[in-house]
Amino acid sequence: MTDSPDRNDSPTMDNLPEPDAVKRHRWTVSLIWLVPLIAALIGISLVVTAWIQAGPSIVISFQNAEGLTAGKTEVKYKNVVIGHVRHIDLSKDRSKVLVTVALDKKDASFATEDSRFWVVRPHIGLGGVSGLGTLFSGAYIGADTGSSKVERMRFDGLETPPPLTHNESGRSFLLTSDDLGSLDIGSPVYYRRIQVGRVVAYHLDKDGKGVTVQVFIKAPDDKFVTTDTRFWNASGVDVSLGASGLKVNTESMAAIVSGGVAFGLPPRSAATTAALPDARFPLFASKATAMRPPDGLPVMLRMRFHQSVRGLAVGAPVDFLGIDLGKVTSVSLDYDAKAKRFPADVTAVVYPDRIGKANREFEQRTGDTRPGALLGILVKHGLRAQLRNGNLLTGQLYVALNFFPKAPPAAFDPDASPLSMPTMPGSFDRMQQQLADIIGKVHKIPFDQIGVHANQSLIELNALLKQFHGKVAPEATATLKQAQKTLSTATDALSSGSPLRQNLGQTLIQLQRAARSLRVLTNYLSEHPESLLRGKRNNAPSPTADPPPAPPHAAPSSASRSQP
Repeated sequence: MTDSPDRNDSPTMDNLPEPDAVKRHRWTVSLIWLVPLIAALIGISLVVTAWIQAGPSIVISFQNAEGLTAGKTEVKYKNVVIGHVRHIDLSKDRSKVLVTVALDKKDASFATEDSRFWVVRPHIGLGGVSGLGTLFSGAYIGADTGSSKVERMRFDGLETPPPLTHNESGRSFLLTSDDLGSLDIGSPVYYRRIQVGRVVAYHLDKDGKGVTVQVFIKAPDDKFVTTDTRFWNASGVDVSLGASGLKVNTESMAAIVSGGVAFGLPPRSAATTAALPDARFPLFASKATAMRPPDGLPVMLRMRFHQSVRGLAVGAPVDFLGIDLGKVTSVSLDYDAKAKRFPADVTAVVYPDRIGKANREFEQRTGDTRPGALLGILVKHGLRAQLRNGNLLTGQLYVALNFFPKAPPAAFDPDASPLSMPTMPGSFDRMQQQLADIIGKVHKIPFDQIGVHANQSLIELNALLKQFHGKVAPEATATLKQAQKTLSTATDALSSGSPLRQNLGQTLIQLQRAARSLRVLTNYLSEHPESLLRGKRNNAPSPTADPPPAPPHAAPSSASRSQP
């Protein structure tokens, strides 16, 4: 576009362009933005508060995660919640389960090295029932802590609840035994049949020759454990048959099922010093063994028996006049080249102190404390070892030390180790020898000759019987028949109305008259003895005349009164 020539091209104040004014609007904040702002501030404050109040996170390893749920399972101490399970993961080798637990800040003291964690589930065992509350609330992680201040973040969880917590008051003691028997963790400990503790642990000894059992006695009952206390295994039922009858003894039904330990003081014990914690005590097999006086130093005996040892087992008692001195420790065979026999070598351990007062008096009187000194004196007086039958039903044998006055002398070295005790054949063996001698004597009886003579005697007896039947028997039969005929004739002659019987009657009457006359004569002579010199009076009655009959109701005469 070109301008006309007549226009004035020079700029003037009047024709300057006017600037356009642009209005700038002012920025204003809407109230709607306050809501997210406040929410963000609240969230930040919650995060900061949670971070400030959050406790440590620990990792616990378990064999499995049965009953555990992330974000739900609680961690409790004395039934008080101290944390929650946050994560549950597998370990790298997949052998364990790693449970991440967020502890409350106020309970951060549980993240120390002596804390213990375990899963509480319903459990029914020999020791009782536990964890029944988890049937409704679900499983939870139980916790226990001690007094350590050393921090720790990784723990190996326990598969079973610990039998002893850190806050229980009492003392622990160690019991040594050859084997565990029926004891288990949680088995009760009794004092006078009242449960005062329990078994909390057990382990094999380093040499593998025994077992150490740890028991815990609750306070204040732990004061009854003194330096002279005896512990014994109270498991099962103790049945004994003695002079007073059958006795059945047990601590409780729990001890029958799960085993148990009991303790007490021996009779006449005056020990009052309390035992130190973790003191060691032997665990005896029974109460009778525990309450027995101290055995003292053991002595090894070696005995050689020239007889069968069938029924003699390791552990069989060694008896001295009814006192149990020890037990058999080994039974083996040896070979005697001279006699070409196999004698039995029996080794036993005995305790001379069990003899009691006799052993102590011997040591005081002689001053000889050698274990074999007293045995040497007893051997000189006929002490010998003998196998005897202890049970007729089972055939079990035991070793009896008894005196045999007629025993042959035997050598005995009181300084030998082990001591060699002379022996005597057993009573059963002697009875067998006597039976063998009787059988030998019976075997010497000439039964063949006796049989021949007996056979000849039987032949002669048979011939005699034949002769009797042939000759004697017919004659005897004829004689019996003749005697029968004679008896029949006599019976006929004496029958009623026979002349013989009438004659016998008249004869008896005449004899009666003669006796009456003699009696009258005797009475007359007794009254008139002078008639023997002067003769008979005229008015005297005739001795032969019959007396006149007495009138009725008349008094009997002196002659009639004299008649029998």
